[in-house]
Amino acid sequence: MKYLRLNFIFIFTLFLITFLFQPIDVFAKMVSIVKENINMRSGPGTKYQVKWKLGKGYPLIIVSQKGKWLNVKDFEGDTGWVYRTLTDTTPHLVVKRKKVNVRSGPGEKYGIISEAKYGVVFETLKKKGGFTGWVEVKHEKTGITGWIRRDLLWGW
Repeated sequence: MKYLRLNFIFIFTLFLITFLFQPIDVFAKMVSIVKENINMRSGPGTKYQVKWKLGKGYPLIIVSQKGKWLNVKDFEGDTGWVYRTLTDTTPHLVVKRKKVNVRSGPGEKYGIISEAKYGVVFETLKKKGGFTGWVEVKHEKTGITGWIRRDLLWGW
């Protein structure tokens, strides 16, 4: 029994050390598209079929990389490839609900200044309260700036 307990403690300690001291690169990295009408392809090159056209700011998770091509996944779980120089690390979020309220401040006591529908992309300006908090966002085309509950959005 003592051997099992020591074995468990050793394995648990090893797991904690491995997890806590991993380089940040191990965790998912996100990028955003830098301009309008960018091709998401079925493979890492221009000879591959275009699956989707992506708009400016569209956030993506990097799954892997092959040369200068990024294998990415979007908020709906679709995957494809984009050329690395067509992305950057400016944080953006996309609405993942049918409709959300954009408010004048970080809380439901603040007035509604606009509404946003599923798939609308916003630039991330400020975060307040982590994942369960609020995010100040800006819509590039309309210029509307306001706050949305973080759990109604996908991205960073």
